[in-house]
Amino acid sequence: LDCTLIVLTTPVWLPLGLLIAAWVKFVSPGPALFRQERIGHMGGRFHCLKFRTMKVNADTRVHREHLNHLMTSNRPMKKLDTNGDCRLIRGGLWLRTLGVDELPQIINVLRGEMSLVGPRPSTVYEFEMFQPRHRQRCETLPGLTGLWQVKGKNRTTFERMMELDLAYVETKSWFLDIKIIVCTLPAVLTQLTDAYTGRRVASKAQPAEMAAHLL
Repeated sequence: LDCTLIVLTTPVWLPLGLLIAAWVKFVSPGPALFRQERIGHMGGRFHCLKFRTMKVNADTRVHREHLNHLMTSNRPMKKLDTNGDCRLIRGGLWLRTLGVDELPQIINVLRGEMSLVGPRPSTVYEFEMFQPRHRQRCETLPGLTGLWQVKGKNRTTFERMMELDLAYVETKSWFLDIKIIVCTLPAVLTQLTDAYTGRRVASKAQPAEMAAHLL
């Protein structure tokens, strides 16, 4: 299923990927691709590929702190991007919101390190904070999209994400994969709307905060 869909959609993702790579190189010095060690099937490690959406050598500590907060609280998995992140390159927010920064992971799929559908690959430091039952999500290949992504994603809590990932591991099938793939585009559009709304709210809040500070 993975290979068939990748071959059939090559006329779409290949020119789009080349265009994004050219944009990244144009707006920010450095490589177009970003490689990060992630946890894959049965806890094995691999280098996950993405288009670079942040400045070279961006500090990752802020993301670790944010992730730790989300994992230990019962708050929605809201990204740092929503309220603005100075580490992002021009256009980086929208590349991430649309999910097209993950197109290079097609290479990971062809290598057998990922699948089109599955739990998102966790970072090493995230995996180290997992409880034993959370690690059962690694009993299948990580994916570009998954049940969590089409069932609310950033609107859900960390525990809800884990519930959905574990439910996928227990019930995965070709039919479920196809259903998730079909539901991915509407989910991306919802995420785009949320990001746009969040940016508008943040832009309105900034002048109010400045005025309050002056007073």
